Amino acid sequence: MTNFAAKIKSLTQKLPNKCINIMEVCGTHTMAIASSGIKTILPKNISLLSGPGCPVCVTPTPIIDSAIELAKKGHIIVTFGDMLRVPGSSSSLEKEKSNGCDIKIVYSCLDTIEIAKKNPKKEVIFVGVGFETTSPTIAATVKIAKNENIKNFSVIPAFKVIPPAMKVILEQKKVRIDGFLLPGHVSTIIGSKPYKFITEKYRIPSVITGFEPSDVLEGISLILKQIISKNPRIEIQYKRVVKETGNPFAVKLLYSVFEETDSQWRGIGVIKDSGLKFRKEYEQFDALRKFKLKIKPAKESTKCLCGKILTGIAKPHQCGYFGKKCTPTNPIGPCMVSSEGTCAAYYKYGQ
Repeated sequence: MTNFAAKIKSLTQKLPNKCINIMEVCGTHTMAIASSGIKTILPKNISLLSGPGCPVCVTPTPIIDSAIELAKKGHIIVTFGDMLRVPGSSSSLEKEKSNGCDIKIVYSCLDTIEIAKKNPKKEVIFVGVGFETTSPTIAATVKIAKNENIKNFSVIPAFKVIPPAMKVILEQKKVRIDGFLLPGHVSTIIGSKPYKFITEKYRIPSVITGFEPSDVLEGISLILKQIISKNPRIEIQYKRVVKETGNPFAVKLLYSVFEETDSQWRGIGVIKDSGLKFRKEYEQFDALRKFKLKIKPAKESTKCLCGKILTGIAKPHQCGYFGKKCTPTNPIGPCMVSSEGTCAAYYKYGQ
């Protein structure tokens, strides 16, 4: 780690005399950077920004509201633990669980199948959030349900794909991005090719990076080298896990069940082709369709800056709620709820 820090310091002396903004596009990177104190050892003209890489943080309020509506009707709602305390328009799954609703936490969507089998007279609904990392396993679960003719299982589709969101960040003019630390987990599935537009159209240096502190520092040094050489490209620092072609089996599995669709990102808005919906042959597992749910306009706090924080425009301490009304025990925005959220990282590690 010390060697990479020294290398970055040396490279910084060769940079143009300006502040360099590097965005990490993964919540796990955000936590790794905060917990290891990487920002404290970087030269002052290197600024790290957090992007929209936390799946819980970008899940829109209407999805939470829909899950709550189904829970109140007596159905079993199954979700990952981080989703429990994310605020909806007027409640959260955690509050409804304490009110008696049957809401269960799982570590894998596959567990939902067993819950459905044990509760044949109940509808069991999984809240499907996540990026390309988790959605292939959910696609596999749907295929199992279809093969085993399980009819009381469905999924609220709230999946996101990362590359379209990065286009939105690159098009916004409020903050300049000089380099990207690209997500290691997502890239394990999709490989490096889907990011080529970043360098070919926008000429922004980008490195797919691992999650150890030394990985992150090496990723930053590789970005600086690209800036100095004026040769932006997609590099893979996380070679021990990520291949250029990704995981073709997982990608094929994912798109055999789902197809791309426009999707709403919390605090950002609708992004074209940034979500996944069920293909026609699997629509029977779409909970929104099955229960004829209509996504209603969401009530979101106008003072919560999660949307700006997710696009690098603002940092947590610039939000008036941060550390005051909004804390991990009383979160107002999703960035404070998730274990991968930027506000949670800043609060926990005092940045």
